[in-house]
Amino acid sequence: MKVKTFSNDGKESGDSDFDIPQFEDGKGLQAVKEVIVAQAANIRQGSANTKTRGEVRGGGKKPWRQKGTGRARAGSSRSPIWVGGGVVFGPKPRDYSKKINRKVRQLAYNRALYERVNDGSLVVIEALDISPAKTKVASEIVRGISSEGNTLVVDKAFSETSLRALRNLSGVVLEEAAVVSVSDLADFQKIIVTRQAMDELVSRTKGESK
Repeated sequence: MKVKTFSNDGKESGDSDFDIPQFEDGKGLQAVKEVIVAQAANIRQGSANTKTRGEVRGGGKKPWRQKGTGRARAGSSRSPIWVGGGVVFGPKPRDYSKKINRKVRQLAYNRALYERVNDGSLVVIEALDISPAKTKVASEIVRGISSEGNTLVVDKAFSETSLRALRNLSGVVLEEAAVVSVSDLADFQKIIVTRQAMDELVSRTKGESK
């Protein structure tokens, strides 16, 4: 597939061809959904915890006698209908994680990468050679390619100068190619990838890693 390519200074220089798996119709879309849902579930802590009436401290003494007061019967001040009482069916610590098998994850990644290349929201820059290493220079390059919206910048390995120049840009997130996820590919309005990083992303479509 052809991907729009930019030179180091952020000027459009044509198209580059990459061996990206192509899809027809809706194949892989359900896998993308399942993986994104699983990734969101897997970062949930699941630590919410409420106390039942048996776990709330106190309440062992009957508040008043059973009969003769004119009030409703009460056996404990920690009843769920009392202020300060226990909680009925409240959350308890649990594991929200979902298991997705390797083939589904691979299919979802391939489809997500194909979608972003196909709609033109993923572009390639030859290299992130930012000199001098200043945020203003980095902003001119990035915003020349992606004028608005949240932008993901991907490199195989960011140099210290690139990190210094890029990390303070508003709305810009940095990610190394080896750890780019399906959610990353789906979440950002624009994705800027260096040529080396693009080679890494393409190799991952075949289950490889450089």
